[in-house]
Amino acid sequence: MKDYQTITFDIEDDIARLRLNRPEKMNALNAQMRAEITDAARYSGSNARVLVIVGNGNAFCSGQDLSDGGNASSINLERVLRDEYAPMLLSIADCPIPTISAVNGPAAGAGANLALAADIVIATESAYFLQAFSRIGLIPDAGGTFWMPRQMGAAKAMGAALFAEPISARQADEWGMIWEAVGDDEFESRWTARAEYLAKGPTVAFGNAKKAIRQSWENNQNGQLDLEARLQGNCGRTRDFKEGVVAFLEKRKPAFEGR
Repeated sequence: MKDYQTITFDIEDDIARLRLNRPEKMNALNAQMRAEITDAARYSGSNARVLVIVGNGNAFCSGQDLSDGGNASSINLERVLRDEYAPMLLSIADCPIPTISAVNGPAAGAGANLALAADIVIATESAYFLQAFSRIGLIPDAGGTFWMPRQMGAAKAMGAALFAEPISARQADEWGMIWEAVGDDEFESRWTARAEYLAKGPTVAFGNAKKAIRQSWENNQNGQLDLEARLQGNCGRTRDFKEGVVAFLEKRKPAFEGR
């Protein structure tokens, strides 16, 4: 397995586990961590059947490490967002396998939006999400202005951006911002069970479902119906579809291979 400095990464039983590993910095994102997340996520897409991103220590991710590269006020924000953040976020959002953010603690700034880039977000009840950007004279970035209105509605997204107030995991769950908030004592077992389910599922179908749902924002009705037809045709040619039909007729649980 690859050797990284700011994350830990392993694949076992088709589950890729990517752990942000700068606990002394609340897993703040520096240039090296962004590059390593991008590399690990891309590797997962062709070597695993589900990717889980979780933080080591008490935080998920506190956002941009403002001490990275010297004086924070002199950072070329446009370059960093284009050249480092965009590849990282797209490596997760466009990953051909399901992705889970297991938010084990505070997710702030770019860290909150890193979490939201995943297909499924599961948060422990003691966690929170914070769009802290306006506190230092910035706008939400790292995909925040894309994900928030789609997942929690324009009104809530606007308030989150302007007021920069923490959103508890329970609020995020109620608003539709994340998939679910679970008690701290059951958090790890819950996301592990979700990952195991996805790792044993019809991987091609999962990937095509991701494409269809994400592309629906750009399509009109006719375009979306055409996309569904094409993607469903692709699913219908897989071994997992044949296995699913046979298992249904035989009244047993399907044994999907991911192809």
